[in-house]
Parts: sequence; structure tokens; C-alpha cells
Amino acid sequence: MTDRNLVDLIKPLVSSEGFSDTLIANVRLMKCAKSLPRIPLIYSPGLTIIVQGRKIGYLGDREIHYNSGHYLVQTLPLPFECETFASEDEPLLGVSIDIDPVLLSELVSVSSENDLKLSVSHFPMSSVSMSDEMIESVSRLIKALYDPNTAKIMGPSRVREVVFEALQSSQGDALRALVLNQGRFSLIVNSLKQLHQQLDQEVRVEQLAEDANMSVSSFHHHFKNIAGSSPLQYLKRLRLLKAQMLLNRGHLNVSQISLEVGYKSIHQFSRDYKRYFGAPPTKDKLREDAVI
Repeated sequence: MTDRNLVDLIKPLVSSEGFSDTLIANVRLMKCAKSLPRIPLIYSPGLTIIVQGRKIGYLGDREIHYNSGHYLVQTLPLPFECETFASEDEPLLGVSIDIDPVLLSELVSVSSENDLKLSVSHFPMSSVSMSDEMIESVSRLIKALYDPNTAKIMGPSRVREVVFEALQSSQGDALRALVLNQGRFSLIVNSLKQLHQQLDQEVRVEQLAEDANMSVSSFHHHFKNIAGSSPLQYLKRLRLLKAQMLLNRGHLNVSQISLEVGYKSIHQFSRDYKRYFGAPPTKDKLREDAVI
């Protein structure tokens, strides 16, 4: 359900399409005045709060609906696909907050809830309904953006309050698991971090499984449950999304980018890229619909 107060607060602060940086670190405002088709994306771990409009995320065989009155909790930088529904009359409006690991650690360490029970209902990407407390916290955060002095002095505490409320939600345990290093979730998180850090290197699933202290079959099973795809499928999508980002910056040519993201054959890279994005890398340009 749309909260008109939040809509009215954000509207004067956003004029351009896409993400807009704000006076508060790790906080960006969102605006999109048209519907966008299903496209590949990757978000940094964080909270995506929708106050008007709606989006559908597709991760593996899951559909994640985050409409007005909801927010997306994303604990891992997972490649996924996203569809946006908006118009000129009712643009999509929202707030994006990147999760600061230090802040998250501080909040979890002082929490009285030491008994983490991560169940199969907790995913690295899930939609959560806005509680009254979360609405109030987000409102105070947005209000701080109207005054530079308030943003500078009170901004960090307003962000802290929003993250605290997210920890009280149904996905709070998924956030805590990033800090407490418990169970299979934590082991797969470490494997995902390793893939991101070694994007240009050859990857052996057997080595990833060994590092996680699992059998290959067990590793595949837990990886797919969390990431929504097999390790090699995840790696391919990650490499192609990274390649698109590099292409959009315009500093490297296609051959250099293919090596940068771990492809030994530029021809294989071009085939995979065209299959995934619908256009060859030599033709692809920065698209307006790729920022939301």
C-alpha cells in the first residue's frame, strides 16, 4: 500500500531518472517514470525501499515482488533479472541503502538475540512488508536530506535506525548470518565472495567445495538453494554483468574486457554475451533501463 507521506517527501528530492546520490553516505534515491522489461541486474547488498510503483525480481525459479509498501532485503550481490512497472503519472520512487558491514556488525553484536536459527524460509533476497516502525524510520531518514547540516550530523544515525528495523523483520536472521558466521549460509557466502574476488581466474567447483568443507554434491545443493543457480551458472552471469559494466564505462575494448572477466576466447565471450543480453558486446551501449 502506497504511503503518500513518503511519496510526498521523496518527490521534491528527485528530478533525474535512475539512482541519485544524496548527502548521506550509502543512501541513494530512485526514480523511474516508465515501465521497463525484464533485464539482468546486480545489486550490492542492501535495502531497496519502494514507496511508489512496483518491481518483480527473478532469481532462479523464485519471483520476488517488491511493491510500494515493501522493501527488498538483499544480503548478497546476486545476479538476477528485474522488471519495473511505472509511468509518468506515477513514477517508481524509492530509497536504496547499501549495507555497511561495520554498522551491521555493531548492531548485531549489541543485539540480545544471540540464538540465530537460519531456516529455509530465509533467502539472500526477499521482499518484506514495511512495518509502522520502518515507515517512521525511513521518513526520518528522508527528512534529514532536506538540510545539509542535519544530513551531515544526523544522517548516520538515521541510517542506523533503518538497518536496525530491518534486523527486526522476517529477514533479520539472514542479515545476522552475514556477521555471525554460522551454518551453511555463511560457508556459501564465503564461496560467493571468493568468486567475486577471482572473477578473472579459472574456477574449479571441486576446490570451492573443499574450501567450504563439503562434498561436491552437497556444495551444489546448498549453493543453488542460496544463489538460485549452480556455481558455474552464477559465475557466468556474474562475468557477463561485470563485462557490461566495463563496456558502459568505455575505457576498455571488447578483447580487453573478455580477458578482464575471465574468458580465454573472445568468440565464446561474444556468443555468451549476445545470448544473455540480446546484443553483441560491440553493439551494446549504456542503456537507460539498466540503472534501476
